Amino acid sequence: MGVFDRLTRGLSRTAERLARRFDEIAGLAPAPSATAPAGATVETIEALEELLLGADVGLGATTRLVERVAERTKGGQDLRTALTDEITSIFRGVPDPSRRPASGPYVVLVVGVNGTGKTTTVGKLAHQARQDGRKTLICAADTFRAAAVDQLQVWATRAGVEIVRAQEGADAAAVVFDALAAAQARAIDTVFVDTAGRLHTRVNLMAELEKIRRITAKAVPGAPHDVLLVLDATVGQNGLVQAREFAAAAGVTGVVLTKLDGTAKGGIAVAIAHDLGLPIRFVGVGESIDDLLPFDPGAYVDALFTRSW
Repeated sequence: MGVFDRLTRGLSRTAERLARRFDEIAGLAPAPSATAPAGATVETIEALEELLLGADVGLGATTRLVERVAERTKGGQDLRTALTDEITSIFRGVPDPSRRPASGPYVVLVVGVNGTGKTTTVGKLAHQARQDGRKTLICAADTFRAAAVDQLQVWATRAGVEIVRAQEGADAAAVVFDALAAAQARAIDTVFVDTAGRLHTRVNLMAELEKIRRITAKAVPGAPHDVLLVLDATVGQNGLVQAREFAAAAGVTGVVLTKLDGTAKGGIAVAIAHDLGLPIRFVGVGESIDDLLPFDPGAYVDALFTRSW
């Protein structure tokens, strides 16, 4: 199964709600003509606004989309083309601040609240890196939970990559420093650091993340080169609140959106790009080690409006 087919399958719950209702809304819009483009009606625009909000696109992005779609349909463009173009433009307008070093290990911090699929995501990212021919190491820096370290060990074994771990309760920043020293000694290409995510101790967590960033930069100049925030798509707009907190403390450079296959509100990706200005790097559409897909805006938009029934 190709990437687009897997993405379409993963977004099927959102698409079933979105595409069916969109077809009904599109039927309300008079067909444009070369002589007298009618544009979308007020009823059409209001229905479109309701649909986008229901898909968790968010108020800010929805407002932008309906305004621009209204203008474009007045110019004679059909509703579907106008909407899909405008959604795609939101994604394409987000800069990508990631930096790959010319030499030394490429260091990626993976952050997020416990339960979002963060540890699983680290394992899948490591698998992809190894499949790409990169010598990869995982650092188990979530020393607060022994279960997280054990889970990461399982994923490291599945992915066929090395792991640096420590005893439960060890200083997370010290574990990161040791892992990066090991990576340099072993000529490792890529290091993924799994960090803690106990949001109920918010102040301590954010202080720990800031400390890890400082230690990382000390061990490898210019690191971390990427800070990926893992968000659970099923929590909807609450994920934006989490994202703002992590972005402030950890310098997030991109988002991994997990559990898209478990929600009918997959429009949250649009809200993340519009409201936070963060690029979405990967989306999770299942439990398999291969079910973490590189995010492609065009494929995502096409999948949202693909009817599978």
